[in-house]
Amino acid sequence: MMKKAGTCNPVFLLDEVDKMSMDFRGDPSAALLEVLDPEQNHTFIDHYLDVEYDLSSVFFIATAKRAAHHPAALQDRLEVIRLPGYTEREKVEIAKQHLIPKQIQSHGLQPANIAFTDEALTEVVRRYTREAGVRNMEREISSIFRKVARKVVLEGRGYAAAIDAPNVGEYLGIPRYRAIRQEEKNEIGTATGLAWTEVGGEILPIEVTLMPGKGRLTLTGKLGEVMQESAHAAMSFVRSRAEELGSTRTSTGGWTSTSTCPRAPSRRTGRPPGSRWRRRWSPP
Repeated sequence: MMKKAGTCNPVFLLDEVDKMSMDFRGDPSAALLEVLDPEQNHTFIDHYLDVEYDLSSVFFIATAKRAAHHPAALQDRLEVIRLPGYTEREKVEIAKQHLIPKQIQSHGLQPANIAFTDEALTEVVRRYTREAGVRNMEREISSIFRKVARKVVLEGRGYAAAIDAPNVGEYLGIPRYRAIRQEEKNEIGTATGLAWTEVGGEILPIEVTLMPGKGRLTLTGKLGEVMQESAHAAMSFVRSRAEELGSTRTSTGGWTSTSTCPRAPSRRTGRPPGSRWRRRWSPP
């Protein structure tokens, strides 16, 4: 690579280093540790040629989606620059200025054959994609273009399609993500929680009911440690102020509070597969 670059101080881009995996053949992160360490890379040893090479003048740029997957020793030798995901409005502008012209050219169409409104692009972002970037958005837009290109072939070059929010479903099918109507207004017995995900975050409506029980606390479902700690903290708060809240013991030993969190996100995908936590509490 140094010979191909033609200089001793090139810029090397290491893309998605968080996808490295360790197996019986070795650990790539250990090799990166030696390459990126300024105290060692001036005498980096190439084990294929078994010679030393000076990498101290090379500028390394590494990209990753999840910094937490890197070893702590490797992160200590990097200057981490965190880039936020695109906002909804930014995704719409990226689609208008870059993605749509690219798809027009790649599908052999003319700008007069297809037109997108801002509302249509917003509909694609909200109901068909859930990501920090625009990769899936480009895939969905490409799907629309393929169907329009088919119409152009069948009906002639004069065919023109106007993509608006109401007819996005005709091209992309049933929406993958839907907004729950319960979130549109406040309801008794429902609290709103927030969950961090790799695609930006999720609003979690938490429904609560009361029934006689034994006064225990049980948590179930795919809840992270922070959410479980929040449930225990809420339980401690309620128990410490039971008399002020008007709660009393019952003959069965306490009240059972069942809290349902149907949209708890998965750590791996960031999507809410559905989970519950059950809270049983007895006032002091």
